[in-house]
Amino acid sequence: MTTTQPIETLKTTFRLSANRIKHGLNGRVLFGTLAVLAALFAVGFVPRWRANATLASSVRDQRPTVTVISSQKPGDSADLVLPGSTQAIQETALYARTNGYVRKWKVDIGAKVEAGQLLAEIETPEVDQELNQARANVTQAIANADFARATLTRWQQLVDQKVVSPQEFDEKKSASDARAADLQVAKANVKRLEELQGFEKIVAPFPGVVTARNIDNGNLVSAGSGQAAPLFRLAQTDTLRIYVTVPQTQSRLIAPGQSATVSVREILDKTFNAKVVRTAGAIDPVSRTLLTELQLPNDDGQLFPGMYAEVKFALPQDGRTLLIPGNAVMIRSDGPKVLVVDAKQTIRARAVKLGRDLGDKVEIVSGLNPTESLVANPTDALRDGSEVRVQAQPSKGSDQQVNAKPTEKKS
Repeated sequence: MTTTQPIETLKTTFRLSANRIKHGLNGRVLFGTLAVLAALFAVGFVPRWRANATLASSVRDQRPTVTVISSQKPGDSADLVLPGSTQAIQETALYARTNGYVRKWKVDIGAKVEAGQLLAEIETPEVDQELNQARANVTQAIANADFARATLTRWQQLVDQKVVSPQEFDEKKSASDARAADLQVAKANVKRLEELQGFEKIVAPFPGVVTARNIDNGNLVSAGSGQAAPLFRLAQTDTLRIYVTVPQTQSRLIAPGQSATVSVREILDKTFNAKVVRTAGAIDPVSRTLLTELQLPNDDGQLFPGMYAEVKFALPQDGRTLLIPGNAVMIRSDGPKVLVVDAKQTIRARAVKLGRDLGDKVEIVSGLNPTESLVANPTDALRDGSEVRVQAQPSKGSDQQVNAKPTEKKS
């Protein structure tokens, strides 16, 4: 073994140790560089990522909020609610039938009167004087008729004795007949003036309530309606009429004898039973409705003529149809549609076929699944494919409406 071998061995060992140290330093430098780059990336990316997330969230929060409801299967019957107004079973305006002055009025508004009861008296001095003159004319006509009749009797005897000619007798007979006719005319004039004098008393033609008084003592009144206001207005309110216009789609379901429920807003805790008494029997070509008259008893006087009322009919239902609120239907040029909200809270326009219009609800014959959620009262801003936020409508506990409450998707 030479002396140079240990030296070469030491050199080799030194070189290996130096390479190991060099490689170790390079690894640490690379790791440190990567760590610095990662820190710089985190500092620049994280705020931007957070800003993008915030922006996406804010954009998502700008989705329109809609209230959803669900359709419902009809029960045995559904309500058809129609507007109407109450009217007295009889109502009339009373005018003067003679000229004169109001002597005294007897009743005021709100007074209940009976048939034939005196309401007012009119003073007619001209008519009174004309009646006195007519009666004098009757007396004169009676005297003339008696004289003509006596003269005719004497001329009859002369004719029998052939003292006068038959022609002269005929002249006397004609004169007697004329005097008899004058008497009838005079009596008819007296009868006319007595009837006219009877119009001095204004009486009620039927029992009812005085709803208007347009006269005071001393007022000048003229015969006839003309442009003058009536002296009184009288209404019989123990029974009331209600006229409603039934849409053509329900016209065949309404018939005389059918019952209905009447309600007014001023009496919230009570309803009134009415009955259909007659229909017009023809559809109005302008409005496509059937004029229907109902009557309801009003002996207690709780209802007044002229009140707005809601008339509710119970109509039989088809179990194959669905009921939805009328404001959930959109009428488009291509037909009626509803807006359905799917599981992803996206709007889907759905064409439907409508059945009967029940006032606040309409029938859906086809095109809608009973499990689908509908947009209540949709606007024109909503389009097919639009994303929305769903707000469930609180349930009202109604038998005719069940409101869907889908769970809002978490963003």
